[in-house]
Amino acid sequence: MEDEENIEEELFLVESQLHDIQGQIKTLLDRQEELYERQLQLKALLEVSKMSRNKSNYGSSVTLEDWSGSFPWDSQADDTRFNVFGITSYRSNQREIINTVMSGKDVLVIMAAGGGKSLCYQLPAVLCNGIALVVSPLLSLIQDQVMGLAALGIPAYMLTSTTNKEVEKFIYRALDKGEGELKILYVTPEKISKSKRFMSKLEKCHHAGRLSLVAVDEAHCCSQWGHDFRPDYKNLGILKIQFPSVPMIALTATATSKVQMDLIEMLHIPKCVKFVSTVNRPNLFYKVYEKSPVGKVVIDEIANFISESYPNNESGIVYCFSRRECEQVAKELCDRGISAEHYHADMDIIAREKIHMRWSQGKSQVIVGTVAFGMGINKPDVRFVIHHSLSKSMETYYQESGRAGRDGLSSECVLYYRPGDVPRQSSMVFYENCGLQNLYDIVRYCQSKRSCRRGAFFQHFGEALQDCNGMCDNCASSIELKEIDATNHTKIVVSVLRDLKLNDQRATLLQLVDKFKAKWKGLGYSNKDVDLKREEIEQLIVQLILDHVLKEEFQHTAYSTNAYVTLGPLWKPALQGNRPVKLEIAVESSQDRGGGGRLSKGAKRSWMSDLEAKLDELRRELSSSSSNRGISIFPHAVLSSEQISLLSCQKPTTEAELEKVIGKVKTEKYGGRIIELMRSYVTDARAGNGADASKRNKKDKDVVCGE
Repeated sequence: MEDEENIEEELFLVESQLHDIQGQIKTLLDRQEELYERQLQLKALLEVSKMSRNKSNYGSSVTLEDWSGSFPWDSQADDTRFNVFGITSYRSNQREIINTVMSGKDVLVIMAAGGGKSLCYQLPAVLCNGIALVVSPLLSLIQDQVMGLAALGIPAYMLTSTTNKEVEKFIYRALDKGEGELKILYVTPEKISKSKRFMSKLEKCHHAGRLSLVAVDEAHCCSQWGHDFRPDYKNLGILKIQFPSVPMIALTATATSKVQMDLIEMLHIPKCVKFVSTVNRPNLFYKVYEKSPVGKVVIDEIANFISESYPNNESGIVYCFSRRECEQVAKELCDRGISAEHYHADMDIIAREKIHMRWSQGKSQVIVGTVAFGMGINKPDVRFVIHHSLSKSMETYYQESGRAGRDGLSSECVLYYRPGDVPRQSSMVFYENCGLQNLYDIVRYCQSKRSCRRGAFFQHFGEALQDCNGMCDNCASSIELKEIDATNHTKIVVSVLRDLKLNDQRATLLQLVDKFKAKWKGLGYSNKDVDLKREEIEQLIVQLILDHVLKEEFQHTAYSTNAYVTLGPLWKPALQGNRPVKLEIAVESSQDRGGGGRLSKGAKRSWMSDLEAKLDELRRELSSSSSNRGISIFPHAVLSSEQISLLSCQKPTTEAELEKVIGKVKTEKYGGRIIELMRSYVTDARAGNGADASKRNKKDKDVVCGE
């Protein structure tokens, strides 16, 4: 018996030393990432140095700093940007990226959602002779892009499992023989890896000099270290091998240094020019709500949040953990008067398309989906993104929540969290590379009641901290917090698990809570000053897992994978009371949704003046009339939110004035109806009927025009 105790003691000592070594390994890996980063920088500098010895095709040498300089295509690019795409000015890094692609260089773009990644390859595709190939992971995203380009008169097509035979024949003729108008071709990665016929046609297109560029959207999917790894993305390196002279642009909203290095290697673009924009989305308000263990209560809270905050049918997304759950949540939201539909990968493709179309056209308010919905979705006026369940990583949450507010207007990102959701998610990700580590990062984000939510993103993505400006619940909150000394509670949790281990038994998180409560009461500790509520005990146990006092272990059954809580490397100091443990508890009710814990109505700004509302109604009408003619166009493709704001400010009443706001293409298509509306509004305003609208416009003018 004594020998067993000695062996067990030495075993735990070894485990503790292993934990220390793991920390040292992490430090070394971080240093390795820094060295790899420096290696890439030095290679790029060496390439630039070599370039400086040779004259480029536009008569002068280009250095890394020169991408914002003058280029021969500047005038044409500006004209296309404004008159075709209807975009008044470039956003951060867009012009530099476009110039780099036009110069024939490979490019890696890390740009936050809503930063304008699509223009970085769509504009060069229009300017260059030939066909641009765009690889994108989801049908919904491809459909959205193709419809938007079609509305602008740009010949864009998609070749996917849903493409009809006639269109497929047209595309293959365009690739093979250059027949017909085709500027931008969208495909899924499966088409590259599994269709020999397509690759054969693409090679013929390249040999004829008609392949202008290759764009890989959502490029983080290439990397097994990425949060959304897709096996078919591994094969996209063949594109650079087969077409080495064709510039490649890889784009994503999120990629850590490790992911960046991985996808550069996999896509065979070691000499690429890298552009990294800030991850900060200053218009998004981040909030974590405590999630009730009662399912119907959670749905009631979500329904109340939507109906009270967004009564004018503003669009939103609700993310759920499973397909079954998203169907149930959608049904229950409908029962509470919210126009909601579910969307997941098990659905029929045509049914999914119809739901996506209705939501994009504003005919339904909410889509309730799994992660199958939303990657790269281009709907700019999503006002809220709600997570009914915990995301699996900071990257995943940043991507999903980032689908809100792509038009730059204030929007909300709400995550419902309870510690009991952690084992459900951990049992799904523990086998992935860094799966548990990634999950625990987002759990820390949720558990924190003091740290800035936005700061957590800066820290995770290795970016310098920026001011939150009160745009998260922790920075804006006035809720009082109290700190509880949970050292004694921790000793009892650890002792319960030690006893279970000695008896060769295990406990799930919920079972451990029950055993703790029984032992706590049995030892006579019950006292209202030191007792913890059930959810606070769960919070403590999860905190101890994050701090390596405890750890999760997993066991497969015939039907599922179970997550158990067991002793971690640092259990001994905790049992001996040598490791103080503090637990933060909110003094006010977690169900209080007012005050600083929420984006105020003033901060949201009721952005729809009378004129803006009329313009919004008009774009929906024009979108519907296009759909009736068999042409699918979303309202935001007719007029963007920015254009509506500018029209409301400037009130153009002639074609020449309108053209200066929305460009030639849209003026030719929709100018008659817009001018008719403008003249009618101005006439009414002068007659006094639009006085209220005029006041509101004047009040909003500085804000709107500033945007």
